[in-house]
Amino acid sequence: MEIGSFTFLSPEDFGYNNCNYNSNSVSNFSWFQDMENGFNGNGKKRGRKDTNIEELLVNQDLKKNGFDILSSILLLDEEAKQEPEHDQWVTDSDSYPFFDANYNEKVQEMNDYFDQLQNQSPEMNELDNPRNKRPRNSSSEVANSAASAAAVVSVGNSDNAGRSQSGTGSGQQRRLWVKDRSKDWWDKCNHPDFPDEEFKRAFRMSKATFDMVCEELEPVVMKKNTMLRDAIPVRQRVAVCIWRLATGEPLRMVSKRFGLGISTCHKLVLEVCTAIKTLLMHKFVQWPDENKMKNIKQEFEATTGIPNVGGSIYTTHIPIIAPKINVAAYFNKKHTERNQKTSYSVTLQGVVDQKGIFTDVCIGWPGSMSDEQVLEQSAFYKRATRGDLRDVWVVGGKGYPLMDWVLVPYTHQNLTWAQHAFNEKIGEIEKVSKEAFARLKGRWSCLQKRTEVKLQELPVVLGACCVLHNICEMRNEAVDPELNFELFDDEVIPENNLRSMASVQARDHIAHNLLHHTLGGTGFL
Repeated sequence: MEIGSFTFLSPEDFGYNNCNYNSNSVSNFSWFQDMENGFNGNGKKRGRKDTNIEELLVNQDLKKNGFDILSSILLLDEEAKQEPEHDQWVTDSDSYPFFDANYNEKVQEMNDYFDQLQNQSPEMNELDNPRNKRPRNSSSEVANSAASAAAVVSVGNSDNAGRSQSGTGSGQQRRLWVKDRSKDWWDKCNHPDFPDEEFKRAFRMSKATFDMVCEELEPVVMKKNTMLRDAIPVRQRVAVCIWRLATGEPLRMVSKRFGLGISTCHKLVLEVCTAIKTLLMHKFVQWPDENKMKNIKQEFEATTGIPNVGGSIYTTHIPIIAPKINVAAYFNKKHTERNQKTSYSVTLQGVVDQKGIFTDVCIGWPGSMSDEQVLEQSAFYKRATRGDLRDVWVVGGKGYPLMDWVLVPYTHQNLTWAQHAFNEKIGEIEKVSKEAFARLKGRWSCLQKRTEVKLQELPVVLGACCVLHNICEMRNEAVDPELNFELFDDEVIPENNLRSMASVQARDHIAHNLLHHTLGGTGFL
């Protein structure tokens, strides 16, 4: 804002005008002070409507004062033009410098004042707009500031953790991310000097077998280290899973032994079991080829005298907690009557060779189904009906029907000597599968009692147990006699136990040969 030059009145008049000017300026500044106090929250809180009215009055007063001052300046300028060139109180030429200096000083003061007034007006407009929007933006501003502060703290902690790891290696900042737990027990078992016998007693396998399993699973199980913490080693991951399967201990106890969280142990068990089932099952659980099948037939015939036997089939039940849906389908009537306690289970059907190694498994059908029904629902049954099992007998118990590829004992009354001899030899083959399942449940104790694993995740765990069983059997890992388990799966004789007349004649022919070629036993006498 620019102001033109003008002539001042006498010193007395000027003093009077100056007093008015000072009073107006003081009043104006008092308005600004009151408004500033209101904005800063020093006074009492005022209503939104009252505040807007006061701000409107302030703006009008400022404009009015500014207009009065400009009007007075113009009037003074006109009066100065109308006055004679020689005023009565200006007579001496020496007094001109004094009035010029006074004039310049007052003009500078007026310019400063109007500059200040002009600066105050935009500030008032700026304060007016944010004040109306403050209640709406306050919550978002607080949230943004809190998020920014949290981000700064997080970055600071990660930077400190990185410096501590790189500088000292103590990792004190990592306590924010990982709880410090004792790993003494696992460190002791994992030490090279730990006795192999104790290791086998704990994990149901020798150190060499355990190392082999870790090497097979390492590509899938291994995780990378992060900036927050180091990944759990592969050996510890596999050890958590095998210990859980071998002992059936609650996750709380497993957590204390390995120095890990409960949820971490549960996650590791499922991850490793999934890796075992997907990566190793097709490698260690497979139907034998022609050469292997030939050897299996020869060994069974050498011990029992029955030709073309390629395996022994058996179905066991795994107890479970009562499911939330389809409860009746999983109800096990035979176990309930035997234990005098309501029992629920899922089935595990398996075919084994002469060494007790699984060559086929079917997992997860409800416990209310009979052995015959489980067999008919299995993929093994579909392959056999297509003709994949030519010239091969699979020996089963009384719970299976007699078919072209399934050989079962006689179940009717008043058996002949040949039939007794046949049943004795069939019992020897059937014993191979029963003992294999007994070693399976004895080695992996989690299968002996009701498991805490969810029903949809149970087939993965059972499949991993079968794979680990085969690995131990192939590597001649004997089971501790203290871990022997007695099976008590009751067999139900099917209503239609004769499915083929050709199979009936073949069975009678085998029984006749056993008796008359002195291959039949004398245990029935």
